[in-house]
This record gives sequence, structure tokens and C-alpha cells, in this order.
Amino acid sequence: MGGCEGSRWRLLDSEREETTSEPQAPLLERQSAHWKNAVGFWLLGLCNNFSYVVMLSAAHDILRHERASGNQSHVDPSPMPIPHNSSSRFDCNSLSTAAVLLADILPTLIIKLLAPLGLHLLPYSPRVLVSGVCSAGSFILVAFSHSVAISLCGVVLASISSGLGEVTFLSLTAFYPRAVISWWSSGTGGAGLLGALSYLGLTQAGLSPQHTLLSMLGIPALLLASYFLLLTSPEPQDPGGEDEAETAARQPLIGSETSESKPGSSWNLSLQERWIVIKGLLCYIVPLVLVYFAEYFINQGLFELLFFRNTSLSHAQQYRWYQMLYQAGVFASRSSLRCFHIRFIWVLALLQCLNLAFLLADVLFTFLPSIYIVFLIILYEGLLGGAAYVNTFHNIALETSDQHREFAMAAACISDTLGISLSGVLALPLHDFLCQLP
Repeated sequence: MGGCEGSRWRLLDSEREETTSEPQAPLLERQSAHWKNAVGFWLLGLCNNFSYVVMLSAAHDILRHERASGNQSHVDPSPMPIPHNSSSRFDCNSLSTAAVLLADILPTLIIKLLAPLGLHLLPYSPRVLVSGVCSAGSFILVAFSHSVAISLCGVVLASISSGLGEVTFLSLTAFYPRAVISWWSSGTGGAGLLGALSYLGLTQAGLSPQHTLLSMLGIPALLLASYFLLLTSPEPQDPGGEDEAETAARQPLIGSETSESKPGSSWNLSLQERWIVIKGLLCYIVPLVLVYFAEYFINQGLFELLFFRNTSLSHAQQYRWYQMLYQAGVFASRSSLRCFHIRFIWVLALLQCLNLAFLLADVLFTFLPSIYIVFLIILYEGLLGGAAYVNTFHNIALETSDQHREFAMAAACISDTLGISLSGVLALPLHDFLCQLP
């Protein structure tokens, strides 16, 4: 009897194990897919923006040196800059670093303007390949360049890579749980921090700018590996990564007049439907344009002019520290979405414009006594910019219907690029004007 009872319990235990293991297998698969996609989008954000950030960090070096053709000697990482006007109180290059900014952003602007019109006709994989090749080409061309003009061509390649990649990967988030937007944004912030920090660290350690750039060629390879080997195939799935309160509160405000459908149909919208979606996005596009206009006017128009002579840091080193601290702030705030959400982006735009006014006043009247105060302001500037970016795209993802989300994400990503382009255009004449002041 005992043997029969033992056999019966063993049979029941085995049945229980079978029934419990059946739902565990799909659960483990989903968890594995979740982390693959999370890490994949973080790496894509990191690799996509890396070359763009490095080119801005190297802007001072690119413009300060025009090497003779065939000259194999390389620039010391921290040489004294060549002044534009020896009678000026500013230690200026002959050309503003905003020139590098424009080369680094105008191709991106063109890509993003054209993206809503027909970029969807090109499949995702070829776009990613082009992005990776252009990124690698930018590092090689700038590293071996013997003139500013060729260096700027390399910067243009970095811009094409970054712009095409951003449009592609932000559109791709429409096919995955909304949590990947946070991972993508954090990765782009990480690109800013690691890109600026690696360029600063390697050049401070004595590596020439050329060898520093060549050492970064593994980044484009990592981008391709992340897309082709790490991401799982997009499938219909629940929003994922949202808590219950957020899911319950979610209302598709933008484009909600149309019935919901799967995200792949975004590009089948009529011109009238697309215009309706874009109008709904203006409450996010306009503040984000202002945020990026103000912060890049500071970064590429004022950084070079915020020069402190009462410090052991050379002009070039000060510029690199500004870039690194700004990117540290961006990384921290772009990774903060799980901690808090900001709905009113216009508040961040107002605060960033106040930053611009304050630092412009200091450039004109030089009332700040220490570079460390500027360091803190620049870190705060980065925090505002990163928070504006991640919360803008998070809010758009929450407020668009599935049918419109892919198109909305691609259309809204022009905001930062437009603001950066406007700042570059205005920073060039400002640089020339200020550098002529006695």
C-alpha cells in the first residue's frame, strides 16, 4: 500500500512539474528577448551617436590645425591655439567651432526632413549598413586628413551616419515594447559621455588625435553586431515596461481619430493624416527645438570663448572638459526615465534659454571668477537637454496610436537637429563679432 501511495505521489509530482514548466519556458524566452532588446537598443544608441560626439569633441583640434600634405608629424594633444586676433581678449580660432557643428548636423537635418517623405521605402537592414560604413569612414577620413576641408568631409560622414541611424532606430522602436525608448535614449546619452570622455582621456594621456580616432573604429562594428546579432525579430507584443497606472492613464491623443492598427502601417497614411499627426506633435517639437537651440548655441558658440587664463588647463583642454561635463549631464538625465517623467517640456526650454542668456552675459562682461562655476552650469545644461530629449519621445510614444507611432517618432526626431542647425548658423557671426572685440 505504501508503495502504491509513493508511486501515486511521484506521479502527481511529475505532473505538477510538467504543468509548471510549460508556462516557464515562454516566460524565460520573453525575459531573454526583453534583455536582448534592452541591451541591443542601448548599444545602438551608444554606437549611433558616438562618432557625432567625438567630432564635436575634436572640433577645436580639427579647426586649429591644417597639416601640410605629406607631413607625417602629428599634433600634440594640447598645443596652444592659434589666435584669430592677437588684440582680442578671446583666444579665438580663425573659424568658430560652429563650423564643425554645421558640418556635423546639416546632413542630418536633410536626412530627417526627407525621412517622412520616402525613407521607409528602403528596408531597415541596408540603412543600418550604410550608417555603420559612414561612421567608420568618418573616423578614417578625419584621422588621415591633411586639411580642414577634408576633415570637415569626414565630419559630414559622421553626420550622415548619426542622422540616418537615429531616424531608423527611433522608427524601429514602434515594433518593440515602449521600454526600449528609455534604453535607446540612455545609450545616446552614454555615447555623449563615453565619446567625450574617451577623446579627452586618450589625448590627455598623450595619444595623438589621429591615433585616438583610429582607436574608435570598433564602434561601427559594434553597431552592426548589435542590430544583426542581438536584437530579436519584432513581433506583436504588449507595451512592456509600463506599470499598471501608466498603462491605464495612457490615452492616444495624437492621431486618435483614426482606428488603431499595427505600427507597420504608419507609412500608408495620407498626406492629410500625416499633417494632422505633425500638428499634434508641435507641442513637443517646438520646446525641443528651443532646448537644443539654446544648448548648442552655448556648446559651439560660447564654449570656445569661455576661456579662463587663471587655470592650469590649456584652452584646448578647457574645451574638452566642457564637452565631457555636458555629455555627463546628458547621460544622467537620459537614463532617468524610470525615476521620473516630465510632461511639460516647455519648462525645460525656458530654463535652457536662461542658461544661454547667463553664459552669454559672462562672455561679454566676464564676471564669473572661476572655471569651476562654469563646469557646474555646463553639467546642469546637459541635465536639461537630456531630460528634454528622453521625455519628449516617451510622451510621444504614450500619446500616439499604434497606427501613427512609427511615423510620429521619425517626424519628431527632426526637433533637436533643427534647433542645433539654427544655433550653428547664428553662432558663426557671433564668433566673428566677439573675436573682434578688444
